[in-house]
Amino acid sequence: MTTEIRFGTDGWRALIAEDFTFENVGRCAQGLADYLKAMGSAGQGLVVGYDTRFLSREFAERVAGVCAANGIRVFLSQTAAPTPVISFNVLHHHAAGAAIITASHNPANWNGFKFKSEYAGSATQEITDQLEAAIALVDRVPASTVESGRAEGLIVDIDPAPPYLERIESLVDLGAIRAAGFKVLVDAMFGAGAGYLPKLASGGATVAEEMNGHPNPAFPGMEQPEPIAHNLTRLRERMANGEASVGLALDGDADRVGIVDEKGRFITTLEVFSLLAYYLLEHKGRRGPLVKGVTSSMMLNKLGRIYGVEVHEMKVGFKYIGPMMSQVDALMAGEESGGFAFQGHIPERDGVLSGLYMLEFMALTGKTPSQLVDELFDRVGPHYYQRRDVTFDPQDRGRIQQKLDAGRLDRLAGMPVRQVDDIDGRRWTFDDAWLISRFSGTEPLLRIYAEAGSPETVTALLDAAMEYLGV
Repeated sequence: MTTEIRFGTDGWRALIAEDFTFENVGRCAQGLADYLKAMGSAGQGLVVGYDTRFLSREFAERVAGVCAANGIRVFLSQTAAPTPVISFNVLHHHAAGAAIITASHNPANWNGFKFKSEYAGSATQEITDQLEAAIALVDRVPASTVESGRAEGLIVDIDPAPPYLERIESLVDLGAIRAAGFKVLVDAMFGAGAGYLPKLASGGATVAEEMNGHPNPAFPGMEQPEPIAHNLTRLRERMANGEASVGLALDGDADRVGIVDEKGRFITTLEVFSLLAYYLLEHKGRRGPLVKGVTSSMMLNKLGRIYGVEVHEMKVGFKYIGPMMSQVDALMAGEESGGFAFQGHIPERDGVLSGLYMLEFMALTGKTPSQLVDELFDRVGPHYYQRRDVTFDPQDRGRIQQKLDAGRLDRLAGMPVRQVDDIDGRRWTFDDAWLISRFSGTEPLLRIYAEAGSPETVTALLDAAMEYLGV
């Protein structure tokens, strides 16, 4: 039986050896080749990259071989590299796009196929619909090898790092970071981002020490390479012991960042997004729209009002956020997952650049991460946030969806509901709080999010939502 290939919020992901097989990756590559030919862009070539997961390099070579057999020139990364690095190489090589073998933050037994379009950002829904249709029509995948592609001059090996590093150096004051005398702990989470932050931040008086900087596709000691609190136990312990100025963590393909303050507290992704937006608006004096996934902080809406900039709320996923960022030339865009993009770079999440902007913020203000959070809260008021990921029986999805689609709730957790919308899932807005429940687009999970002015209110909202949905 042929596997149905469906692209979620960021590519197609599946269990290795079950659905993520060389046969199905070959089908994806052939469908992509057919799509590029139909669009008339195949002559621009394709960048192909991969992460540190099990067999990722071999899967990437399968993609390269299939595309070369179709007469499409391939710029093949010589090593595992972050998704934003591969994406930037689309611009550098003027390519038609990039195919990247990665499952980002998913558990170790997953892998995935991402397509970045010619603008170096996530493929839009329209593009992924066309890709799915092209893949579904594939009935034959040509036999080919990387060696034959190289011999014919159709596969060119590239080092993707230098052009990316040059761009980063034009965006960030690395001199200020290196002169600040920081001790930076970096958790690469055994992923493709290993080496990048130490290389960029170290020098002068600043020293960056990397943890988990070697590839290990099992991602030991963590549920999955996602830079959130429960996966960063050792980093938080070391920070709580006063070993460094700040802790930075990257997910498996380094398009997301996690930050731990000097006291060992994980700074929530909503706080990080708001902090970086505040830094650009207040301390760097820049102006431009903000684009946020709907599950991001209401602090951003408050910053928009304070600084007179538009705030656009989008469905979760850079397939929606990235195009809006380009359309309005946004100052910054991001989502709750810890993925943020910046004006002057690419319309795509970049965990390395996000971490460097945090270091630059610290260097130029002389403040610690916790002091920066306090400064933000002084401006917009305290905000607390939590997300619960709930597993469920797939047969129960219809019942849960019916509850989400049901008539308006007047109250939840004793609080009056002021507004309801379905931008993505279902969002209930209260006087100074919100709650969202939506199904993940990349994993079989129900995600429930809440933000409020106190941690007690956040807990009460999450508890009430789980009771209402029967999960």
